[in-house]
Amino acid sequence: MINSSSEHPPRSPLHARSTPLGRVVATERKPNTPFEFHFWTALQSPVGIGTIVRVEGGATEDGELVSVYGVVTEGFSYTDLQTPLHDVLGMDGEPGGASYVATDRAEIRLYTAAVLRQLPEEPLQPVPIGRVFLADDADVAVALRMDGYLKDGSHTGIPVGVYRAGKLDSPIYLDADFLLGPEAAHLNITGVSGLATKTSAVEWLLASIFAHFPESKGSIAAVCFNVKGPDLLFLDQPGRLEDSDRAIYERLGVPAEPFPKTRYYAPYSAKGFALNTLRSNDALSGNLVPLTWGLREVFQYAEVLLNKDDIDAKADALIDFISENVLDKRFADPICSRPHTVQSFADLEAWFKDVLKGMEGKDEQSWRTHHVATIRKVRNRLSNISTRCAGLVTDSGSVSDLPFGEFDDRSVYVVDVANLEEDAQDLIFARTISKLREHLERRDLGVKHVIVFVDELNKYAPNDGPDTYVRKMLLDIAERGRYLGLVLFSAQQFRSQVHRRVVGNSGTSLFGRMDADELSTPGYAVLSPAVRTKLATLDKGQLMIRHPHFTQPIFVRFPRPAVMTGRDGAERFPQAGELTLAAAITRALRQLDSSVTLAWVEDVIAPVEALSGDAEVLRARDVTIQTRPDNVKEFFRAQFRAVVAPRVAVPRTPAAAPLKSSPTDDPYGF
Repeated sequence: MINSSSEHPPRSPLHARSTPLGRVVATERKPNTPFEFHFWTALQSPVGIGTIVRVEGGATEDGELVSVYGVVTEGFSYTDLQTPLHDVLGMDGEPGGASYVATDRAEIRLYTAAVLRQLPEEPLQPVPIGRVFLADDADVAVALRMDGYLKDGSHTGIPVGVYRAGKLDSPIYLDADFLLGPEAAHLNITGVSGLATKTSAVEWLLASIFAHFPESKGSIAAVCFNVKGPDLLFLDQPGRLEDSDRAIYERLGVPAEPFPKTRYYAPYSAKGFALNTLRSNDALSGNLVPLTWGLREVFQYAEVLLNKDDIDAKADALIDFISENVLDKRFADPICSRPHTVQSFADLEAWFKDVLKGMEGKDEQSWRTHHVATIRKVRNRLSNISTRCAGLVTDSGSVSDLPFGEFDDRSVYVVDVANLEEDAQDLIFARTISKLREHLERRDLGVKHVIVFVDELNKYAPNDGPDTYVRKMLLDIAERGRYLGLVLFSAQQFRSQVHRRVVGNSGTSLFGRMDADELSTPGYAVLSPAVRTKLATLDKGQLMIRHPHFTQPIFVRFPRPAVMTGRDGAERFPQAGELTLAAAITRALRQLDSSVTLAWVEDVIAPVEALSGDAEVLRARDVTIQTRPDNVKEFFRAQFRAVVAPRVAVPRTPAAAPLKSSPTDDPYGF
């Protein structure tokens, strides 16, 4: 706590020559309080809703100058008119008659300001009558309590934008301890679609965090779920910036460049040829990685995909039995015709068939306390997971996953789920977040802090509807993630319709342009009518910020992200067309070996296609990508030696010489 003027940041030279722009005023009907005051200004003063001002009052008993900092929340304009009729009579009923009036009516601009900070902080008294000044950089830092975390040696400020008033551009910082933990954490952003620039704000803030997050606090990375269109698919490509944007980047010390370390993950399409993403242009394939899971990775999250109405306690018991006794173990039982080692969905299906066949052969209705009807139901529910999540879940068990344990500092990992069915999206959310939490608990993820960005929170964490597994995961992050270094950045259109425990645990909240219906909900009643009106008319690039150190919301402006927008990227890098099997294999293998050609791939896979179809070729591709061998061609070809039998040269038997026919004039011929 700051109690003496010697601890304040040094006053800038502007203080010595600044002139007051108004005076505090108090009446019986509108008195000043310790939390709110009123002041008047000249008509031309650069004061508006959101302006930060400084009041200089008298001195305390100790001789210390009283300073009060406030932010304007309401404005009024008055004249000496008693009723509008007086003005009509003064103009003879003609609006253009103002030029003939002998004197202009006196007009006053009266503003109401909410107190941000008062120095000295004790005793807390009503705001004194005094002169009002426009806040400068030093005033803004003191008013928002940023001076406490911008000190040399303990600088934890993360630039979020600039506060503008008149010709002043003051940098605004968030405290990393309250944005990324451990004191508080999480960020939530609200605004109408297309105008609130929610995605742009998160992209800008990630760049700012990567540039200013203190190295003493450890490493940090981001996992972003792309849930709609191409929004987050071009973070590694430069975007269009204006000079005003570059000026803000320079002012805040953030490099105006795209993210240098990004990786993209997407499942395959249902056919399995190409990845199911809009980032499919050949020019961008270098850092695009398949996301595929097998039985081992999916089984513990089976409840995400199973219908609670179908899966009862008996089915849960059988699933637990399979998990503990069958999965990844050598299982033998008299009911089975042979031992089983279940490592893939194909192995699981074979195990189910063998068990059911054995029960039918012995005419038994139950096995190990599990009824045959329960076994059939669980088999039906589990076996179709690979069909419902085709392209993500593989029958063969091949795995291509995020680099858990090898996350890189200041890297962005984008998981594209925009084109997936809801079941596959839920599975990806649940498993990815669970794995992040597990590795952070063991401190072996590769980085100390992870930011998880989820858009469309109205869909994934609504305040009503069924209690889904995904909502449980988001609630768990919001309530306990900051202790692990797991931070949730979320966005939605309607904050009032998101689960209260998610938004309530977000230490920092950003608001872009808001819908009038949303602003009419009870959650915004704490804002003045003028602030709500400004929220409904904000320009792109403007935000209102609530942060634990700020006692009142503050309006800031942030620059365009230095990355390509999804719309521009989709136009510049159009989506690749439908690929043949050979073309898809060529594209995948060329990421490992640029010498792979389409002709070579066609020659290798042609006999395999004829004998085994596409599945065996796709399996060989997945194994090659997962293994990343030194000799890609030889390794890929070796996957088919057990499928394509070697051709054995068969010696040709010389044909017998035809018998010579007898002459036509042979007297002994027949």
